[in-house]
Amino acid sequence: MFFILKKIVGGLLMPLPLLLLLMAVALYLLTFTQRQKMGKVIFLLAWLFLALLSLQPVADRLLRPLESTYATYSGQRPIDYVVVLGGGYTYNAAWAPSSNLINNSLPRVTEGIRIYLLNPGSKLIFTGAAAQSNPVSSAETAGKVAESLGVPATDIIILDQPKDTSQEAQQVAMRIGHHPFALVTSANHLPRAMVFFQREGLSPLPAPANQMAIDSPLNPWERLVPQSLYLSHSERAWYESLGRLWQALTGKQQSEPPS
Repeated sequence: MFFILKKIVGGLLMPLPLLLLLMAVALYLLTFTQRQKMGKVIFLLAWLFLALLSLQPVADRLLRPLESTYATYSGQRPIDYVVVLGGGYTYNAAWAPSSNLINNSLPRVTEGIRIYLLNPGSKLIFTGAAAQSNPVSSAETAGKVAESLGVPATDIIILDQPKDTSQEAQQVAMRIGHHPFALVTSANHLPRAMVFFQREGLSPLPAPANQMAIDSPLNPWERLVPQSLYLSHSERAWYESLGRLWQALTGKQQSEPPS
């Protein structure tokens, strides 16, 4: 129950629903009360923040510090395992396997496979429990994608019980002990994930995937026009900042932020 509650509360704390909620409050004040000035100020600020967070220069400036914490894996040292953390997914057996991995998940899996191929004899570990009302887990879905791309089933390990990053770290520690391994997750999530794994006494080799903050030149209109893509970049930066704050405040007692 607490897990579901924190997801709902955390979702409401994301920039888009939070700013929409503020706009709704402003409209209420403007329509049903005499507090016209307060309503106008709240609406203007909410609209302004929504516009700014949807601009590429603002969004990627917020996201880039998180994503630049660790460099891309380039075979720094031999490893026995490649741990790929779970992410967004669905499951439809009629779809191409990779179509079931959404948002951040497919780049994580493909990066995990790349590192696996650089380390002959290694094993791929996929983590992540099943979503509500889904009979197939995130880990199993990722495993099916890896198999479809040529990874032997004998080289794939599925850990489908963990619901969050802290539980993933605990399960990995129980499964592989102190064997050397690479930890693959989204570049913006990796700094927080590393803390969870280090708290379990592990020393993962960081392997960022799914970098989103753009450094290459863009067409002028792409930098000037608000886009939902860049709003999602701002949301990732906000979510991870909230998560790191929650992680610092709660220590080992609670693993994830309320989202």
